[in-house]
Amino acid sequence: MGRLFLLFTVVPLIELYLLIAIGRILGPIPTIGLVLFTGAVGAWFARLEGARVIRRWQEAIARQELPKDGVIDGFLIFIGGVMLITPGILTDIAGLSMVMPPTRRVIARFVRAWFERQIASGHVQVYASGYNVGRSRDADVIEVEGEVVEVASKPDDQNRLEK
Repeated sequence: MGRLFLLFTVVPLIELYLLIAIGRILGPIPTIGLVLFTGAVGAWFARLEGARVIRRWQEAIARQELPKDGVIDGFLIFIGGVMLITPGILTDIAGLSMVMPPTRRVIARFVRAWFERQIASGHVQVYASGYNVGRSRDADVIEVEGEVVEVASKPDDQNRLEK
C-alpha cells in the first residue's frame, strides 16, 4: 500500500509543484507548450523504439534465435511511452530514460536482476501454459480452475512400488 500511496499522491504533488515552479519562470503558455511538446516527442520516440524492438524480435525469430532484446525491453518502452504522454517533469525524465537505448539497457539490467531475485526467493513463480517437455508421466499435477498450482514428481522408490 505504501508504494501505491507514493505513486498516486506524492508523485503527482511533486509533478504539480515542478510545473508551477517552471510556470513561474517561463510563464503559463510556454509551460503548457513544453508539456505538449515533450508528450508529442516522447510518444513519437516511444513508437520509433517500439517498432525497432519488434523488428529485431521478428528478425531473430526468422533466424530461429531467441530475440536479443527481451520482453523487458518491450515492457520498458511501453511504460516509458505511457510516462512520456503523462504531463509532468518527473514522468518525462523517467519515460525518456526507459525509451532511450543506453539508459534502457541499464534499467533493464536492474529489472532483470530484480526478477531473478524474486524467482530465486519464490516470490515470483513462472509457469509455461501447455508446455509439457520435461514433465514426467509419474508427476502429480494439481490444477485449480485450469491453472497449474503444483507439480511434484514422485520419488523413484515410490514409483517402483506402485508399478
